[in-house]
Amino acid sequence: MADAHTSTQLTTADLALADSPDALQDKVIAITGAGAGIGQAMALDFARAGAHVVLIGRTQEKLEAVYDQIEAATQTQPILLPIDLADITPDNARELAFGIEQTYGRLDGLLLNASLLGDKMSIQQYSPTVWRKVMQVNLDSSFYLSQALLPLLMAGKHGRLIFTTSSVGRQGRGYWGAYAVSKFATEGLMQTLADEVGTISALRVHCINPGGTRTAMRAAAYPAEDPSEVPAPEAHAPFYRYLMSDHSQAFNGVSWDARDFLPA
Repeated sequence: MADAHTSTQLTTADLALADSPDALQDKVIAITGAGAGIGQAMALDFARAGAHVVLIGRTQEKLEAVYDQIEAATQTQPILLPIDLADITPDNARELAFGIEQTYGRLDGLLLNASLLGDKMSIQQYSPTVWRKVMQVNLDSSFYLSQALLPLLMAGKHGRLIFTTSSVGRQGRGYWGAYAVSKFATEGLMQTLADEVGTISALRVHCINPGGTRTAMRAAAYPAEDPSEVPAPEAHAPFYRYLMSDHSQAFNGVSWDARDFLPA
């Protein structure tokens, strides 16, 4: 397994390998949090690169809007699966996996993008109820979905599983509460899983830290920030597309910083 934080092994020139309309041709990729922000941007980009995307999110109307955009712009076959990750159970995750298998017969990629910020306050003051919900959405749901979908991901030639992390999940920062702790755990889940599957399958497992990005969560975390000072979600598309493509097969178990690969 590659060491974490080895973004310098990859250059923007490498990303050009996946810069083509068929970079993800006929791949089946599931995305959580696909109704807005980074999830929406990656769903659109992956579909334009030829992937059939499975749109997973809490709000049906948002998923339908993304579905319509994909249908209007591509020849791919997306499906939408409205599900609230705050309520998902292992049984729900297995049902979702069965549905994907019945529809497509396989799964080539899973982007676990959905996250909940929770409260920004001290651990001493933190609500146990909010703590539990953040852990459920950011960590437990990722475990349930990963476990349920691993057989499909491992069966393919170039499976990809990407978790979403944060800088506050690498170095503790006061007042980030359950969000930070959930991201520390996400890093551990990624590393453990990457080590388990890396030598017995072609599945490659990673974390991506998007860094400051123009999303609703970023606005909630930094309300005084000028949104124009951070990149839009679609700016990260070349990097995410590269990691989902066959070209990234040499890497496994890496915690990446997406902002290292933004266009100059």
